[in-house]
Amino acid sequence: MLRIKHHGAVQGVTGSCHELFIDDSHSILIDCGLFQGAEISGSGAGSNHLEIEFDVSAIQALFVTHVHIDHVGRLPYLLAAGFNEPIYCSKPSAELLPLVIEDALKVGVTRNASIIEACLNRLAKQLHPIDYGQWVNIPIGNHTNKNPDTKVQLKIQKAGHILGSAFGVFRVKTPAIKAQGKRYHDVLFSGDLGAPYSPLLPSPKSPYRADQVIIESTYGDRNHEDRAIRRHRLQESLEHALSDSGSVLIPAFSIGRTQELLYELEHIIHQNKHKAVSKTRSGKTLNWEDIDIIIDSPLASRFTKVYQKLENYWDNEAKKRVKSGRHPLNFDQVTTIDSHEEHLQTVTYLQRQTRPAIVIAASGMCAGGRIVNYLKALLGDEKNDVLFVGYQAAGTPGRDILKYHDKTNGYVLFDGEKYLIKAKVQQISGYSAHAGQSDLLNFIKRMRVKPQQTRIVHGDNNAKQTLKEILERKYPEMDVIIPED
Repeated sequence: MLRIKHHGAVQGVTGSCHELFIDDSHSILIDCGLFQGAEISGSGAGSNHLEIEFDVSAIQALFVTHVHIDHVGRLPYLLAAGFNEPIYCSKPSAELLPLVIEDALKVGVTRNASIIEACLNRLAKQLHPIDYGQWVNIPIGNHTNKNPDTKVQLKIQKAGHILGSAFGVFRVKTPAIKAQGKRYHDVLFSGDLGAPYSPLLPSPKSPYRADQVIIESTYGDRNHEDRAIRRHRLQESLEHALSDSGSVLIPAFSIGRTQELLYELEHIIHQNKHKAVSKTRSGKTLNWEDIDIIIDSPLASRFTKVYQKLENYWDNEAKKRVKSGRHPLNFDQVTTIDSHEEHLQTVTYLQRQTRPAIVIAASGMCAGGRIVNYLKALLGDEKNDVLFVGYQAAGTPGRDILKYHDKTNGYVLFDGEKYLIKAKVQQISGYSAHAGQSDLLNFIKRMRVKPQQTRIVHGDNNAKQTLKEILERKYPEMDVIIPED
């Protein structure tokens, strides 16, 4: 087995970062994500830990599975630590990554334009966009230290998590592998796998074979409802929330979840245009086509434009809707809030409860971003609703809202201040962009040549342990490991 060292996503679901050692002096890094919430890295660093605590001198390349911040958020620090090698990712991810890094720098590092520009220029020089389904050679060693008998190739396939997401298979050929009587050794890193039939995205398809698999386990202990049930639950939840003319707050990540929600909302409105869902204070009946949908995130707006530009990567259902004249990500009810001044005005406007609205704003776990101002202003009014459609990591305000909303005088802390939770709180966990338990198991099952070893990462303890026990029952010959570091 090739040696793998995990630098993140072993104590929870954030900070994804894994190092595949080809030999003692050459390795490949897979993702370099930010830790969030209460999660810590294997070295004991806290959630605000940003510096690269491991030696980067052996790393020959970085493979980015997708551009969520918990997979790429520490990339600027990797560059600062001296990493100057190729960065491989899918072509859609290459379009989205600079936007993510620019925002991460502005929020967490600096607003100095020259520093940001220098970092983005450096990123652009190292970025190597690659096609899905094609083997790409990854150079190992330098001109003076090159072993012609060591070869590494990478093939990426669609992971169905967000646009551009990919799982990667590294095909490694070394003298040590040849000595074992094998031509090569395949190591698969799943990144984040999506649920089948997610909006906009083709479902992930298992490869023919892999010798080792490093698989996520966010929902390793539970399953999701199917797509039709999820959409029905979303519609029911929103109609119930809007019935008392309050506002519905949906915390959502700027990339992926926001676009999927827009896609589903467009379909709900298309199917139910004239269905009454609410009333104004003056008693006027409002139909679905009258409901304001507010996207309060300049970053989400930029991502949505890139999503539209990359339409050829959408699934067939989405392409058919566009051909029929519909606009799944840009329809009449959508209002985008850009400036901070507009944002504050919108918060004040909704606080007066003049008419109901659906607000989608980042961040998805309420750990920052514009959603915080909405929650501060509206969480204490029982007419309003908070609808969670994604995973809430331990130690985040989102998890606290879910945990304490039904307690007497339940509250959440923002900036050290208590905010009572009087708004109704709902969660549609099936609307996650992550694969459910059965999807993860099927990903392994559908490989014709099963892995000798599966390493389970990126999940809470119960999720990882549950998935491990099932895999061990199904495949007793497989070595199933939950790494500790």
